[in-house]
Amino acid sequence: MSYTSLSKKDLKDMMARIGVTSLEQLFKCIPDEIKCKKDLDIPPAKTEPELQRYFEKMSLRNTYSEYHSFLGAGAYSHYIPSVVDYLSSRGEFVSPYTPYQPEVSQGTLQVIFEFQTLICQLTGMDIANASLYDGASGVAEAVMMANRINRKNKALIAKTVHPEYRRVLRTYVKNLGIEVDEIGFAEDGRIDVDELEKKCDDKTTAVICQSPNFFGPVEDWRKISTIVHDRGAIMVAAVSEALSLGFLEPPGFLGADIVTGEGQSFGIPLSFGGPYLGFMACRKEFVRQFPGRIAGETTDIDGRRGFVLTLSTREQHIRRERATSNICTNQALCALRATIYLAALGREGLRELAGQNAYKARYARDKILQIPGVDLKFKGEFFNEFTIQLSGELKDITKKLTREKVIAGYELENEYPELKNCLLVCVTEMHSKEDIERLKDVLKSAVL
Repeated sequence: MSYTSLSKKDLKDMMARIGVTSLEQLFKCIPDEIKCKKDLDIPPAKTEPELQRYFEKMSLRNTYSEYHSFLGAGAYSHYIPSVVDYLSSRGEFVSPYTPYQPEVSQGTLQVIFEFQTLICQLTGMDIANASLYDGASGVAEAVMMANRINRKNKALIAKTVHPEYRRVLRTYVKNLGIEVDEIGFAEDGRIDVDELEKKCDDKTTAVICQSPNFFGPVEDWRKISTIVHDRGAIMVAAVSEALSLGFLEPPGFLGADIVTGEGQSFGIPLSFGGPYLGFMACRKEFVRQFPGRIAGETTDIDGRRGFVLTLSTREQHIRRERATSNICTNQALCALRATIYLAALGREGLRELAGQNAYKARYARDKILQIPGVDLKFKGEFFNEFTIQLSGELKDITKKLTREKVIAGYELENEYPELKNCLLVCVTEMHSKEDIERLKDVLKSAVL
């Protein structure tokens, strides 16, 4: 969209129309004591060539590409086929982002419809929406949805759910009368089932559990959902690494009522933290309490296939008190990229890619565990992340690794003080055998 700034004449005409003669007069309603009376501490404007040179100079300070990184913890480095970048910029799809007028938004609406279909297939659920902001807001929306369904006010969330998801949930429900309590984890790194059975009662609206969880282990959905349903609560399955859905049995087949998570792994670059892609799916009986919007397929008066917004239960469309969510958009561009990515890979391609992640992660685990002083913290099944515990002081070891331009993983002590000297290691298809061997060699020299 072109941008043309206002001229002095434009400003003068606008002020004349509303009956003021200066900008100071326009803002006279603001008390003097809170007005900023000094110039802002920002640099002067630059010309376009100057601005380009400035950012080129800044980019030279970014040395990330020189590092071997094994970071995961909710943001995953995956290869993005060039077709994703190409097709996601096509005008047929990147039409006005809010498809209020279906006749001029068929590309956008079709992409949303296809995205919803793919999410349903991956999660094993009946209905999916057009997307949410990210995985964290998706968890919060799922709890508020459960509260609307059963009118209960206690939510239980596993401590093995991504720490940022848990913080966002508490922020969302702080003034909604919903109590949030956490369930600890057992020695195997999975949710403490005994604690879940004690805390989950007839006042519980939902139980939120992540699999693979933040430490890497795959949870037993069937066992957890049986406990949750016996107490009349709703089972919310959270997925932080969406690629795992191409490898593990869908949560919807294992008892989940709502599945939500982060879709960044589907063709969306890391981009230093966003924008990312939240997804949500549920059973069809809960559709009237679903947040966001849903696109549907129909036919026009000539019998041609078309796409429309079928459900959009938010305050811009219906009475505010009946709105299911205040989410005002969907991540249309990110959902478009995810749709192209999944369609390009196909069912077999996605399964093969997920299998590569699982295989390489196990290869890396076996190599690392050959190092004296390195132990596997949590045993059992995992996807592409696992937790190791080091015998030495982790802070000192990571400093040595950084000097060798290796980022070995996420230090769990940052969020879990009880997991001292524990490192969450992530391995994806982006890591070669040589990368893994280098990790082993550098880690060995740092530990010994």
